[in-house]
Amino acid sequence: MTADCDTWTYLDDRWIAGDAPVFTARSHATWLASVVFDGARAFEGVTPDLDRHCARVNDSALALGLKPLKSAGEIEEIAREGVAKFAADAALYIRPTYWAERGDARAVMADPESTRFHLVLWSAPMPAPNGFSITTTRYRRPTLDCMPVNAKAACLYPNNARMLREAAEKGFDNALVCDALGNVAELATANVFLARDGVVATPVPNGSFLNGVTR
Repeated sequence: MTADCDTWTYLDDRWIAGDAPVFTARSHATWLASVVFDGARAFEGVTPDLDRHCARVNDSALALGLKPLKSAGEIEEIAREGVAKFAADAALYIRPTYWAERGDARAVMADPESTRFHLVLWSAPMPAPNGFSITTTRYRRPTLDCMPVNAKAACLYPNNARMLREAAEKGFDNALVCDALGNVAELATANVFLARDGVVATPVPNGSFLNGVTR
């Protein structure tokens, strides 16, 4: 455990202390957003559903036309090695990532054979259980025929960012997002739940948003 490092990066099968640079200027990922990732948490000595997050990043890679380079089990093992570099009670964000370095002859489509992998962990305190305010947003979740909503893909998040920007301009913390048909889907940064009369409900996954793993 290295107490003075709040970030560790696993790249090219070795650990690097700190926030290592991974994309080049000409990387397909930098240019055309061929990036998928997943996000797991470590806190109070536990890593809830880490195996499922590691499996989902491989599913996301396939959905975006990338080539998974590690099995879910291998990714989980790497993640646990990384967690062990921090204090036992550290609160961490764990993010495995795949990206494409090159495109095909037409440039736009990612070349799956150029897929690369890294995993990064950093100190990230759990949010305080104080609640937050939400509002509606005019922006919607896209459908699968428009965007790769069956992947946790970086290219989806600028849409979420403008939802949050709109909410902030209204004086709220987060946005309640609908799908293309006007059904409640999720929040801009999380799944959403409604508790009423002792019953908890959450939107049925309909293909416009990811069915959350740890929610």
